[in-house]
Amino acid sequence: MTNQVIFPVLISFALSVLLGPIVIPFLRKLKMGQTERVEGVQSHLKKAGTPTMGGVIILASVVITSLVYVKDYPKIIPVLFLTVGFGLIGFLDDYLKVVMKRSDGLYPWQKMALQFVVTAIFAVYIIKVAEVPLTMLVPFGGGKSLDLGWFAVVVLFVAVLGTVNGTNFTDGLDGLASSVTVLVAVFFTVVAIGTDSGISPITCAVVGALMGFLLFNVYPASVFMGDTGSLALGGFVAGTAYMMQMPLFIVIVGLVYVVEVLSVMIQVTYFKKTGGKRFFKMAPIHHHFELCGWSETRVVAVFSIATAVLCMIAFLGL
Repeated sequence: MTNQVIFPVLISFALSVLLGPIVIPFLRKLKMGQTERVEGVQSHLKKAGTPTMGGVIILASVVITSLVYVKDYPKIIPVLFLTVGFGLIGFLDDYLKVVMKRSDGLYPWQKMALQFVVTAIFAVYIIKVAEVPLTMLVPFGGGKSLDLGWFAVVVLFVAVLGTVNGTNFTDGLDGLASSVTVLVAVFFTVVAIGTDSGISPITCAVVGALMGFLLFNVYPASVFMGDTGSLALGGFVAGTAYMMQMPLFIVIVGLVYVVEVLSVMIQVTYFKKTGGKRFFKMAPIHHHFELCGWSETRVVAVFSIATAVLCMIAFLGL
C-alpha cells in the first residue's frame, strides 16, 4: 500500500515543488507571459505578464513518477498516454501563442484534428491491447453496467473530448482547475485502490503534482498551467475513468467541467440566435460569478467545495 500510494504522491509532490523555482523563472525569462482580454474581467488585467505553460511542471512530475512504476503497473500506460498526448497538444498551442506570438495558437481545426488522433489511438489501445471493456458502470445502479455495443466508441470520443475541453475552460482563475482536479484525482485514487485496478500510481502522482503546483498557482498565482496543464489533466481524468469503466461518473465528480463547457455553448448559441444578447454576463461561468461580485478566491472555494461534495455523492453511487 505504501509503495503504490504514499510514495507516488510524495515523489510527484517533491518533483513539482522542486521544479517550480526552476521552471517559473525560465518561463519568465522566455517572456511566456499570460495575456488578458481587455473586454474581460477588469481585475484580471493585473495578471498580464504572469508566466504561463506551468503545466510542464505537472506533466514532468507525473511522467517521471509514472515511469518509476510503469514496469510493475502496465495499466497506467493508456492513462499516461492520454495525459501526455493532450499535454503535448496544449504545449504546442501555448508555444505558438506566447513564444511565436501567434495569437490564435493552433487553429481550431488543427487542435480538434490532433485531439481526435490522440483519442483514436487511446481507443484502439484499450480495446485491442489492454482489452478493457467499454461497458460503463452505472452510478447508483447497484453494480449494473451499461453496454452500448459499437456505439460505445462514439460515446468514448464524446466523453474524452468533452472532458478535455471542459477542463480547459475551467482553467480561468488562480488555482481553479488545480483545486477541482486534485479532488477528482483523490476520488479516482480511492476507487483505484479499493478495486485494485492497477492504476493507482498515476492517480497518486497527479494528486502529488497538483498539490505541489498549487503552491505556485493559488491566488495570487505566480504561474498559470496554460493549455499544457489543462488539456493534460482533462486527458488524465478521461483516461482514468475509462480504465476503471467509470466514464458516467465524470458527469458527477467532474460536474464543474460539464457546467463550464455548457455555459460556453449556451452563451455562443444564445448570442447568435438573439443577434448579440448574452445569456451570462460572461462565459465560462466562473467569470459570470466574478461579474456578479464574487471574489476570485470565493469562486474557487465554492467550486472546490461543490466538487468535494459531488465526489462524496459519487462514492455513494458506487
